[in-house]
Amino acid sequence: MIKTLFQPDDVLSLWFPDNGHWNDTETHAAFWTERMQGGMDERIIADYADLAKAAAAGLLDHWAETPRGRLALLIALDQFPRSLWRDTPGAYGQDIKACRLALAGLDNGDFDALAPWEQAFFIIAISHCEGPDHLERMHRLKDVTERIIAAMPPQLAELAVGFRAQTARVTGIIERFGRHPHRNPIYGRVSSPEEQAYIAEGDFPHLRRADAPD
Repeated sequence: MIKTLFQPDDVLSLWFPDNGHWNDTETHAAFWTERMQGGMDERIIADYADLAKAAAAGLLDHWAETPRGRLALLIALDQFPRSLWRDTPGAYGQDIKACRLALAGLDNGDFDALAPWEQAFFIIAISHCEGPDHLERMHRLKDVTERIIAAMPPQLAELAVGFRAQTARVTGIIERFGRHPHRNPIYGRVSSPEEQAYIAEGDFPHLRRADAPD
């Protein structure tokens, strides 16, 4: 039986530590690198598998009633599966639900109640989700990205260039392919010759360091 007595802070205290990572670019870039490049896998697999399964089963949907609860649910649906079921279709199994959760948060004002580095996970979830409206969503995220950049503290201002470039890179990939080609081998999808070349290059947005030049 899946444990259901979870609280949003179970997620938020892990994902957004109160360690001052926002005080300088080096520690903030390390915050992103750890989360985007598998540094949280071991902890999530060991301690958060039941929580991720509860979120996937809809048992934590009530979290979305508050801005920070919505954020916690978004992380549990969009980020935890990528650690728990890495390199399997299950890693992307909650993308549609996470995307809808993020879009609703943009529309109802929950997004505006959060810190910039918390808001960024709304962009990530929306960018992750494949579908016929993917490019339309990416175009919307251009303005959302600028809103986040405008809210960044001065000490993180130099990271704005990379953040803006990341949204542009994902938009370009969806314009070219209409999907994330690096998932093709995992899904068993047939790749076009252009996708094969892209996959062979291996320069995927989710592997980019936060402080890496574009």
